[in-house]
Amino acid sequence: MGWRVPLSDVSLSAEELRAATAVLASGWLSMGPVTEAFERAFADYLGVTYAFAVSSGTAALHLAHLAAGVGQGDEVVAPSLTFVATANAAVYCGATPVFADVAGTDDFNLSADTIAPALSRATRAITVVHYGGYPCDMAPILEIAEERGIPVIEDAAHAVGASYAGRRCGTIGDIGCFSFFANKNLPTGEGGMVVTDNEAYAGRIRTMRSHGMTTLTWDRHRGHARAYDVVDLGYNYRIGEVASALGLAGLADLDRANARREEIVERYRRRLREMPGLSSPFEGAPGRSACHLFPVLLPTELPREGVAAAMQEAGVQTSVHYRPVHLFSYYRRRFGGRAGLLPVTEDVGEREITLPLYPGMDDRTVEYVMDALAAAVGR
Repeated sequence: MGWRVPLSDVSLSAEELRAATAVLASGWLSMGPVTEAFERAFADYLGVTYAFAVSSGTAALHLAHLAAGVGQGDEVVAPSLTFVATANAAVYCGATPVFADVAGTDDFNLSADTIAPALSRATRAITVVHYGGYPCDMAPILEIAEERGIPVIEDAAHAVGASYAGRRCGTIGDIGCFSFFANKNLPTGEGGMVVTDNEAYAGRIRTMRSHGMTTLTWDRHRGHARAYDVVDLGYNYRIGEVASALGLAGLADLDRANARREEIVERYRRRLREMPGLSSPFEGAPGRSACHLFPVLLPTELPREGVAAAMQEAGVQTSVHYRPVHLFSYYRRRFGGRAGLLPVTEDVGEREITLPLYPGMDDRTVEYVMDALAAAVGR
């Protein structure tokens, strides 16, 4: 349907359109010089040594787990309140995801206190998600990981531009993963990035990204190599040049766009405080958010489906972030997921509703969304 206010919206700038058109005119569409420039710019923006552009955030997560040595029989501690790709990345490697509960109804991220009981001798990695672009409290998480020699993978799909204790999200743990899907803060349609300061991890990611090959087609095209060896079991996780062009051009505008997201979130929060029984997490949370999502927690007595239907009648698209992964049919069948394992995650999964949030929203549109919510909940 045609939404008056969609959940997210992409409005490409003239510079982004020019950059994409230039790639089309160049005749080189596969991963090449524009991708290299995007990787350098992204690494500089984050302050990290290595950045590898890939075909999706899911590809980034898979490569990160492989680089960290996750394999058959291992366990990976991860949240269930996330997109399924977070958990799937561990399963792709033959590992078992061990789901930890979120910190609370005011903090939808994992915490050191919820991670610790999920650790075992089989734990090979801890994967944290910066939910909605809000940074996890990383210092105590890193402390328990370092005590046990366990690498920390950051799923920063929502968190490009977010920061914690003066460091960009994605650079705080051992490996960081980003998504550039069309609804993300830095949209390229499809795409992702995996970053690290660890040279050994970088070496594996570099070769596994492209079939385990020692050189790329672009290297051979420009005469830097005439042949290649295959040194690892790799994948076709390459990104295209058009996506890289959009990412490179969009990166220059990211901080401005995220600042507008912050303004919208503050306006939302002010209005939400006028609605008894409704709340949004992460008020006073550590660090600076990328404000990818604006989640609202409804009171137990207010059925979410009724609220969503009323919002739809007003032309406002909503969503749910997320239905817990451990309750999906595949995870019930394969790993014994069942209700009652993660009480806070399951409570949030029943009561959360996500409102529209994108930089192109003007103040009048923000107020319209909140008027529609107030009417939908009878506040």
